[in-house]
Amino acid sequence: MHLLTASNLSVFRGERLVLSNVSFSLPAGGILVLRGENGAGKSTLLRTLAGLTPLAAGALKWDNEDALNDLPSHAKRIAWLGHLDAVKPALTAAEHVPAAALAAVGLSAYAELPARLLSAGQKRRLAIARVAASAKPLWLLDEPTTGLDAASVLRFLALCETHRQGGGMIIASTHTPLELSGVEVLTL
Repeated sequence: MHLLTASNLSVFRGERLVLSNVSFSLPAGGILVLRGENGAGKSTLLRTLAGLTPLAAGALKWDNEDALNDLPSHAKRIAWLGHLDAVKPALTAAEHVPAAALAAVGLSAYAELPARLLSAGQKRRLAIARVAASAKPLWLLDEPTTGLDAASVLRFLALCETHRQGGGMIIASTHTPLELSGVEVLTL
């Protein structure tokens, strides 16, 4: 069982101190929701946890070992969903993910359609399917429900619950409620 621990994280974005002394612990099966105003540092924290933005101070531990000491190894345990969907427009939906992942997000009927022809919400669902199909233990999700209709949000929540039940961890920034039980909230 994995454990992610952040101790007194401080992060600069440019020359501005965005985060100072942020601490949390996330066990296997844990979900942490990041809340805060626009510009509070939610995306910056996610980027830092992914090893994309350097720490100014503090420590990030994975199973009591420095998580950022070996960035290629750390990257292998993370599935990332940023503001951009990272969907390749020329590839079909089926070329992005397996059929089961498409079904899980309600995109089976669009399997052979090039991604450039998908709506914004469908592209977001395809990006979520990519995360769910990754089998990575830690999902870092930046505003994952942006552009999703109500049915798609429910499918997303079901994927989160399945990931959690398998011992996976999720850290998500969002301004909308995630209707999942036992969610921890970190307000920045």
